[in-house]
Amino acid sequence: MENFLRLVKKLGRLKVIEDPVDVELEIPHIAYIEIKKEKPYVLLFTNPVDSKRKYKYPIPVVMNAFAGFDMTQKIFGKHPDEIAREIEELLHLKPPSSLKEKIDTLRLLLKLRNVFPKRVKREGICQRIKITGENIDLFRLPVLKTWEKDGGRFITAGQVYTKSLDGKLQNLGLYRLQIVSKDEMLMHWQIHKDASHFFDQYYRAGKKMPVTVAIGGDPLYTWCGQAPLPYGIFEILLYGFIKQKNPVLVKSITNDIYIPEDADIVIEGEVDPSDFRHEGPFGDHTGYYTPVENFPVMKVKMITMKENPYYYATVVGKPPVEDKYMGWATERIFLPLLKTTAPDLVDYHMPENGVFHNLILAKIKPMYKGHAKQIMHAFWGVGQMSFVKHAVFVDSDAPDLTNYPEITKYILERLTEKSFLITEGIVDQLDHSSYEPLVGGKLGVDATDKPVEKKISPLSDEDLLHRIKQLDSDVIDLKQYMTQTSNPITIIKVKKTKPVKEIFQKLKSLKDHLRIVIFVDDQNNDLDNPYMLVWRVTNNIDALKDVWIEEIWGIDATKKWEIDGYHRYWPDDVFCTKEVVEKLIETKLINVDRSFLERYQIVEREG
Repeated sequence: MENFLRLVKKLGRLKVIEDPVDVELEIPHIAYIEIKKEKPYVLLFTNPVDSKRKYKYPIPVVMNAFAGFDMTQKIFGKHPDEIAREIEELLHLKPPSSLKEKIDTLRLLLKLRNVFPKRVKREGICQRIKITGENIDLFRLPVLKTWEKDGGRFITAGQVYTKSLDGKLQNLGLYRLQIVSKDEMLMHWQIHKDASHFFDQYYRAGKKMPVTVAIGGDPLYTWCGQAPLPYGIFEILLYGFIKQKNPVLVKSITNDIYIPEDADIVIEGEVDPSDFRHEGPFGDHTGYYTPVENFPVMKVKMITMKENPYYYATVVGKPPVEDKYMGWATERIFLPLLKTTAPDLVDYHMPENGVFHNLILAKIKPMYKGHAKQIMHAFWGVGQMSFVKHAVFVDSDAPDLTNYPEITKYILERLTEKSFLITEGIVDQLDHSSYEPLVGGKLGVDATDKPVEKKISPLSDEDLLHRIKQLDSDVIDLKQYMTQTSNPITIIKVKKTKPVKEIFQKLKSLKDHLRIVIFVDDQNNDLDNPYMLVWRVTNNIDALKDVWIEEIWGIDATKKWEIDGYHRYWPDDVFCTKEVVEKLIETKLINVDRSFLERYQIVEREG
């Protein structure tokens, strides 16, 4: 971490905040707003405090390590596309037929020497300070409370190291941990995650599961924790491959789990399979609060740390946040592995306002009828790609997938009723839109065909709104997008008093002027903000229930409840606390204008 901070300072991208700033709301709010800027800073808080307990932490807080594409590239030491090319070369390795090929093959194989970690017998610098027994106090760490409605303080960048019951498999995961007492944390490993699979083994055996949580060290360790590797592959191997040096691991003191010797803080303990407690709520990367659920308790047996450690944390919420840049690296690096399942895949992209699992755009080389739909099924059957809710496929001649205006136009010019595939599959445990937990609708869109004829004549927004209001008084406002294309989009804001399917049925009388109709609630939605509308819509729909391909095409992205046949808890949006933001602006710890706050829906609008 010291090396990283020195590099960041040298590059002029480190902002040191020496003012006393509270770990509850203030530090995370500053980081949340900073990371949304075009060129954000890495933040170092040298004086974190707990105002309620009147406690000054001796440990500085580091946030926004992945502060932009350029800083992410510095962490990796090279562009993620270069790493992807190296992986692709290994995947296509074949017997060499010339001296040059033999040399190139040897060069590739030599790189693999650095993949495997070195397990050393000595103690690491992360174990210089040891805290045991009655001296263990998790509240002495500057753990943050990010959002007002959070259930408590959460470790958000903890590298969770685990082993299978037989000790043959190791895992590094990135799971949030809620502090519930001086020596207890709640382990939020979701049901589909590898560490949860290990836990099932201990649960069935009735044995306590050893766990070690590392915080800090090289930021690349944290990225490795979220890398979507196949089950059974230890994620720390990626560190060695990317850095081209063997990661050095040391044994935890109270168990036989190995962790990076240069981590800043290490928390060792065990998870009791018989002890589950309420965890949450927590404002998560979806931009919504995840509800209270039962998760297992980790009992802390020891805390170790470096001399003069740093506490590294990340903040999640509405996009864009730090995972935009972490996800970009993941997207680029794992393209070659996806191609092994879908060889005709050319490229793919996960827009951050689709919060990754909610939306994927993909270029393919369609070879035959139905090829795109075949690849859709392949995607939905591969590792973490199986969580993807909405997948849109275009031909290889399509515009760059990150050129959103042009790729949107390209897609809308090619849609017909036959373009859509709606099916069911697993969804992320954090998804709130599915009508039952863990299982929900999937929408695949095939936009690889030729452009289609334009058959509708759009009206002005004013004329269309007038006509629709005559049909139903729940409609408040609307805005049309891409009216020059064959399939324009109309966003309709409603004050919902009934299922919006009833409004949709009435709109069929205007089918000469409408094609794609998307319904959103009247609260917390700005019709002139397509970035946040994409975030809202992809979060809020279950394709099986909320997408209607009829005479016109409808999408219900409103909040659901019993009148919709939805009987789960619908979560609240994540917002910064207005009073805290105003205080931070007044003290000049935040420097943004009102339009910036509104653009990313940072503070809830009054009324």
